[in-house]
Amino acid sequence: MTDTTLVMLPGTGSDAAFVRAAFGPASAAAGWSSVAVDPTPSDLIAGYRRALDDAAREAEHRGGRLLVGGVSIGAAVAARWLLDRARSGAADGVVDGVIAVMPAWTGDPDSAPAAVLARGSAEMLRRDGLEVTLDRMAASSPDWLVRTLAPSWRSQWPALPDALDEAAAYPSPTTDDLAALDVPVAVVGVDGDPVHPVSVARAWTAAARRGAITTTTLDEVGRDSAVLGRCARDAMAVLSEASA
Repeated sequence: MTDTTLVMLPGTGSDAAFVRAAFGPASAAAGWSSVAVDPTPSDLIAGYRRALDDAAREAEHRGGRLLVGGVSIGAAVAARWLLDRARSGAADGVVDGVIAVMPAWTGDPDSAPAAVLARGSAEMLRRDGLEVTLDRMAASSPDWLVRTLAPSWRSQWPALPDALDEAAAYPSPTTDDLAALDVPVAVVGVDGDPVHPVSVARAWTAAARRGAITTTTLDEVGRDSAVLGRCARDAMAVLSEASA
């Protein structure tokens, strides 16, 4: 039996701890190994791409298979990485699919809510500092989100504002790009999330040559982040059954 490894990239400001909690249980249930990538905030996008390159080399070396993906900006980086590999002529046969969780925009970020929030957070962090910004976030955000992000933000300080700005300027795959992916694309959308509109997740699904979407709600994610992993596994199962 060929080993499959799921490599997941966190969203902006998040970290490997959230990815492990959200996707580790479902990965184990599906029989996949899992790798949660920690961000390098001073070199966010390039760091994510290096991690994917390393995972691909390891899979090629041991004869394994990969699923690649991420949350928010992580999903965009993973999809574009795979597109770039194909366009450069690199052997991409080790990748069996993309898992895109809460994609934030398609194409240029422009005024996408996630990009606007990232830019505003970066400005506030530079102006007011980390702890003041965290206090303001605690006053206006769900408790579970604050508990999740506060340790990650502290660990990425003082490079965090640069990471937020880099993510907010990143061009996500266009609909034409997504249509060019020759592997299944499993998408997870979250109803009620104003920062990652579920309409974007549906647009990614519709654009993909082989796409499937499962959805959950923001309240469910707050109660148990592992629901994201279960949704991702279910969407990939739908795609696997369709190709059987």
